[in-house]
Amino acid sequence: MQRSWITLAFTLSLAGPAAADLALATSKNCMACHAMDKKVVGPSYKEVAAKYAGQKEAANQLATKVMKGGSGVWGPVPMPANAQVNEAEAKKLVAWVLSQK
Repeated sequence: MQRSWITLAFTLSLAGPAAADLALATSKNCMACHAMDKKVVGPSYKEVAAKYAGQKEAANQLATKVMKGGSGVWGPVPMPANAQVNEAEAKKLVAWVLSQK
C-alpha cells in the first residue's frame, strides 16, 4: 500500500498543482456532485469560476460554503456541509475552482 501512495505522490508532482487539486477534490467527494465542465447535481467548476470572476470576497465566501453548505444560489438543491474538509483544504479547493476557464 505504501508503494502506491509513493507512486501517486510522484505522479501528482509531475502533473503539477492542478492534478493535486483534482485529487483533493476527488478525495473529499466533491466530484460526486460537480464536474469540470458540466452540471451534475451542482454547477460545473467552470460555471462557478465564471459566476464569481473578479469578486474579491468570493474565495472566502465559497470556502465557508464548502465547509458549512448552502442553498439557493444555483437552484433548489442545497449543497450539504462538508465536515471532512478543513479550512485550509476548502481554501485550496476554492482557489482551484476559481482558476478554471
